[in-house]
Amino acid sequence: MAASRNVDEFIAGYAPAVQEILQAIRAVVREEVPEAEEAIAYGIPTFRLGGKNLVHFSAFARHVGFYPAPTGIAAFREELAAYKSAKGSVQFPLDQPIPYALIRRITAFRAAEVRARRR
Repeated sequence: MAASRNVDEFIAGYAPAVQEILQAIRAVVREEVPEAEEAIAYGIPTFRLGGKNLVHFSAFARHVGFYPAPTGIAAFREELAAYKSAKGSVQFPLDQPIPYALIRRITAFRAAEVRARRR
């Protein structure tokens, strides 16, 4: 896939079912942190707060990747235990329900973290 110029263009590059999931994740983050700015960073959709990366997300053949930084993964380690994860990322399989409520809580955590660092 060619490099996307914005989040709409990025999401449009996927099958309709995956687009729905990506749009739902986007909506959750927007609802939780309405002042966050959208961008493409590292080639994927990113939300920034005060110029700092908040969370990133993307889609792959079998999963959606959510990237809330290492602190976001560590803070929710128990809740994320059912999913494949790494230091700063988690994979939500496309053949399972996407945990939007968990994504919301992780996003809220990251927003509080970013805001606290700005003080």
